[in-house]
Amino acid sequence: MTKDKYEKIHDEIKGQTQDQQPGLESEMHPQPIYDDKNYRGSGKLTGKVALITGGDSGIGRAVAVAYAKEGAHIAIAYLNEHEDAEKTVKLVEGYGGKAIKIAADLSDDENCQDVVDQVITEFGQLNVLVNNAGKQFPTKDFLKITPDQLQDTFSTNIFSMFYLTQAALPHLSKGDAIINTSSVTAYKGSPHLIDYSATKGAITTFTRSLALNLIDKGIRVNAVAPGPIWTPLIPATFEKEQVAKAGDDTPMARRGQPAENAPAYVFLASTDSSYMIGQTIHVDGGDFVTS
Repeated sequence: MTKDKYEKIHDEIKGQTQDQQPGLESEMHPQPIYDDKNYRGSGKLTGKVALITGGDSGIGRAVAVAYAKEGAHIAIAYLNEHEDAEKTVKLVEGYGGKAIKIAADLSDDENCQDVVDQVITEFGQLNVLVNNAGKQFPTKDFLKITPDQLQDTFSTNIFSMFYLTQAALPHLSKGDAIINTSSVTAYKGSPHLIDYSATKGAITTFTRSLALNLIDKGIRVNAVAPGPIWTPLIPATFEKEQVAKAGDDTPMARRGQPAENAPAYVFLASTDSSYMIGQTIHVDGGDFVTS
């Protein structure tokens, strides 16, 4: 059987590491697939403005590209990966969307307010909030998870979602959407990513609770739970041997690509998912099924 493009790129990925979090897509080899050329937009997000955290690379970049194809304008928030962020802006513009990039540490509530203020100043509206930024620190020995690491992981992965959502909410209205990035680790656990998995479990519950809280406003809240996806976070956090084997143990026997996640985010942002709240779409190669 002939291998498809996703299977082929899986075979090309070898062991590699990066020395910073959350990692640089420009230094990955081969490059992740962030733009599925077979995906054709149909105007599902025309006239909408989306704010995507971690939008410089990985899943965030793929979502930005897909949203642009659907007619949305995009604001991406990122930490300090300026080159990656600029490339994402150019990709969005290449599909006819307007785009801005905002460098900010979202673990600070004042920064979150500033990010939203910049979006409103630039576009005059906000319709889709994608809480996607995150980090992880593999630690096999539970006793070695330090208070600083715990604080850092929770501040970035879940506290930032509270802060940014609170800042964005006054600008959202009926028909708008909030989409949170959870993880397969929230459902099957991870012995070496305990603090990370705990934040993802919190995100899943945050999604369900916030969905119920905002339903009277007509704002839908849902989540996507990716599995082992080829993003900068992988070489930035794991040893070379783990990077080379990531995804091998899924039923599909490969890691996923960012572009394979993007349609789920489009679905949850559009009226196609008008009867869904508090739900999580699993894009993980069957990883959760076998847990």
